[in-house]
Amino acid sequence: MDGREELAVRFEAERGRLGAVARRMLGSTAEAEDAVQEAWLRLERVDAAELENLPGWLTTVVSRICLDVLRGRRTEPVVVEEVVDGPEAEAELVEEVGRAMLVVLDRLGPAERVAFVLHDGFAVPFEQIGPIVGRNTAAAKKLASRARQRVRGTGEATGTGEATGSARREVVEAFLAAARGGDLDALLAVLAPEVVRRADPAALPAGRPVLLRGAEAVARETRVIGRRARFAVPVLVDGELCAAIAPEGRLRLLLRFEVADGRVAGFEVVADPARLAALELSLPGRDAP
Repeated sequence: MDGREELAVRFEAERGRLGAVARRMLGSTAEAEDAVQEAWLRLERVDAAELENLPGWLTTVVSRICLDVLRGRRTEPVVVEEVVDGPEAEAELVEEVGRAMLVVLDRLGPAERVAFVLHDGFAVPFEQIGPIVGRNTAAAKKLASRARQRVRGTGEATGTGEATGSARREVVEAFLAAARGGDLDALLAVLAPEVVRRADPAALPAGRPVLLRGAEAVARETRVIGRRARFAVPVLVDGELCAAIAPEGRLRLLLRFEVADGRVAGFEVVADPARLAALELSLPGRDAP
């Protein structure tokens, strides 16, 4: 076995771990695979014999590539329901990481996300994380701490209406389950008779009213446009239990609920990019790491 073949074998031994790091950083299997492949191309251009710690070097390179991708996203326009991965790849990613975690991670700044994923997800020491994100060790610790606080939030689900805590969550999850299945009877069962649905115009097909009243009308509309509910997951917004519509873990819509007497009394669909960008999301208590 020549030197190149040996290097390829050593790289392949690291590929799975590197892919896991990149998937958590980028929230995309396709982009993660590209990042890992780019790391291999860079490895081919260096003298591997001079690398004392190949796994550490590869982790640094993949992390820096991911950091550049995350920074690039901040300058790109948001495309509603853009899906980079196919449905099978996305399903595997959601199974591995969790959609709620993905959507909250996506709200972090690039350096915060990289520091948090490396330290809390893969036990990379801050002494190694600092140079990756261009900070000293103390600053890297602060980045991860700030990210951890944002991910965990208060851990307490509250909200408008009478229901709080687990009772509220049961209602929200029942609504989402009915929406995912397009089950009209289940939707009618979870909606209050005089339910009110408000929505940003960007959330609706052309011609749909921004204000809709009555369980029958709201249920039928939800059944028609509810395909987006397959991307829905409960999250906290300022301690209030909501539902994020997040293909590939990237927030596209947010549903804010009013719950009373064990039913959804009203909900708002937030789609305006400026409103979404201003939201502080965290994981519900039982999902927090």
